[in-house]
Amino acid sequence: MSDSPPTGRPIPGWFPEAKLGIFVHWGAYSVPAWAEPTGALGVVDPDVWFKHNPYAEWYWNTIRIEGSPAQEHHRTVHGGRPYDEFLDEWKAELFDPADWVDLFARAGARYVVPTTKHHDGIALWDAPGTGTRNTVHRGPRRDLIDDIAAAVRARDLRFGVYYSGGIDWYAGRRDPVLHEDRMDDGRPHEAAYAAYARRQVLDLIDRHRPDMLWNDMGWPRAGWASLPELFSHYYATVPEGVVNDRWDSAHVDFFTTEYESGRGNEAAACWQNCRGIGFSFGYNQVEGPEHLLTATGAVRLLVDVASRGGNLLLNVGPKADGTLPQEQRDVLEGMASWMAPHARAVHATRPPEPGAVEPQDGSPWVRWTRDERHVYAFVADVPDEARGHVVLKTQPGLVDPVTAERLDGRPVQAEAGSEGVHVTSGGLGTSLPTVISFTAR
Repeated sequence: MSDSPPTGRPIPGWFPEAKLGIFVHWGAYSVPAWAEPTGALGVVDPDVWFKHNPYAEWYWNTIRIEGSPAQEHHRTVHGGRPYDEFLDEWKAELFDPADWVDLFARAGARYVVPTTKHHDGIALWDAPGTGTRNTVHRGPRRDLIDDIAAAVRARDLRFGVYYSGGIDWYAGRRDPVLHEDRMDDGRPHEAAYAAYARRQVLDLIDRHRPDMLWNDMGWPRAGWASLPELFSHYYATVPEGVVNDRWDSAHVDFFTTEYESGRGNEAAACWQNCRGIGFSFGYNQVEGPEHLLTATGAVRLLVDVASRGGNLLLNVGPKADGTLPQEQRDVLEGMASWMAPHARAVHATRPPEPGAVEPQDGSPWVRWTRDERHVYAFVADVPDEARGHVVLKTQPGLVDPVTAERLDGRPVQAEAGSEGVHVTSGGLGTSLPTVISFTAR
C-alpha cells in the first residue's frame, strides 16, 4: 500500500507504480466512426463543444442536435436511420484480443480498461436488464469484455472496467445534451435507472473482479444512498481494487483529468490523465495526422505525467471489425521501441522531492523521476549549438555525476557544477527523450 487518497483508504501500490494504462472505447459508434475533429476537451469553447463534438462515441447525441454537421452527415450518408442499426452492422470479425494486449504490454501498459457500456447503453457483455441489446445477442455476438479480460490477464496485466453510470441514452432516455452547463438535463436520476445501473456494476464486479472501477458522468441521484454498500462489496471482492472520482463526489481513490480539462486535479496525491491518441476516444475516420499524437508526443506526455506523480490512461479506438487503426498502432509501436530500454525510469518511480530538481521546457526539455536508488533525467531538444552539452538543474549533492549512464547504452560524461550537473552526450537534440540515470546520494 502507498499514500492515502482523501477517503483515508490506502491506495494499493500497483496503481501509482503502473504509470501507463490503455483505455479502449469500442462500440456501435465505431461503425459510423464520425465526428468533427474540432480540438481537445478543455481547449474548445464550451459553447461550441456539443454541436461540433469531436468525440465519435457521442455520435448518437450529436446527430440529435438540430443543425449540427453530424446530423447532416447522418442524414446524407446514413439516411437518418435509427442508431441501433449500427449495432447489427458491428461485426468485430477481425478482433484478436491477444494481439491487442501484446501491443499494449510492449508499449509499457500495466493495466487495460475497456468500455463495458458507454452512453449509448449498448453493453459489451450479456448485461442484466439489457435483453438482446448487447454484443452477445447482436452485432459481434460474443462477450467482448470476457474476451478482453482473459487476454489482459493472460499477459499478467491488471484489468479494469469503464461504465457509464450517469448517462444512458437508451435505458435513461433524455433529450440530447446541448451544453456543459445543462449536463444534468441529460442524466437519468430516477429509481428504476439507479437500480438498473447498480445491478450491472455489481454483475461486472462479480464476474470479472476488476482491478479498477472507472465510472463516468456521475451516478443517478436515486442511487446515491446505496453507493457505500456497492463500494464495500467491491473492496471485499477486490481488496486491491481502485475507484475513480466520477461518482458525484461519493467516493474517490484517484482523481481524473481528461485532455486539458480538470487539470486542477493533478495537484492531488493520486491522479490519472486520460485522452485519446486523437481528439476522439471512439474511432474517428475523419481524423488525420494533424489531429493525432505522434509516438514521440505520446512518450513525452507519459514522461511528463509520470514526472508529476500521475498515471496516463491512453485511449485506443478500434475499428468496427476489431482491428486497431494503423496510425494508432504506429504510436504504440513507437512507445514500445522507446520503452524497451527505458521502462525502469518510468515504472515504479515517483517525482523527486520538491525543489530537488528543476524541470525545463523549451530547449532543452527536461523531466525527472526517481526510485529508491536512482534519479532519472529525461532530456530532449538540446540546441545544436550546445554541441551535446546540457546543464541539468539539481540541488547540490542530489546525485553522483560519476555514475551517469544512458539507458540506451550510448556514452555520456557528467560532472558537478555550480548550477547542477553538466552533461555531454551525442543525440540529445532529438525530440524523443534520452534518459540519463544517476545513483542517488
